[in-house]
Amino acid sequence: MVNNLWSNQVVEEIAISKFKATCLSVLERVRKTCKPILVTRYGKPFAQIIPHSPRARWLGCMAGTVEIVGDIVGPAADDDEWNVLGDNRA
Repeated sequence: MVNNLWSNQVVEEIAISKFKATCLSVLERVRKTCKPILVTRYGKPFAQIIPHSPRARWLGCMAGTVEIVGDIVGPAADDDEWNVLGDNRA
């Protein structure tokens, strides 16, 4: 067991040879428990198996939450409001 670098939770360790022999069961355990597992090689961290996070799907997560009111294609203001220098070229 080792402390996770990004949080204070304890992460289970597994040797890479044991991971290779039991890969599918380790992946299923991570899916069910939602706890990461650290794969080690010669006692040093090699890879970390983490559960899939539905929050990772950020693209399109705000779909349907915005209401468009008014014209979004036309000019933002009249031409007189853009004449900040006060000259009469407009």
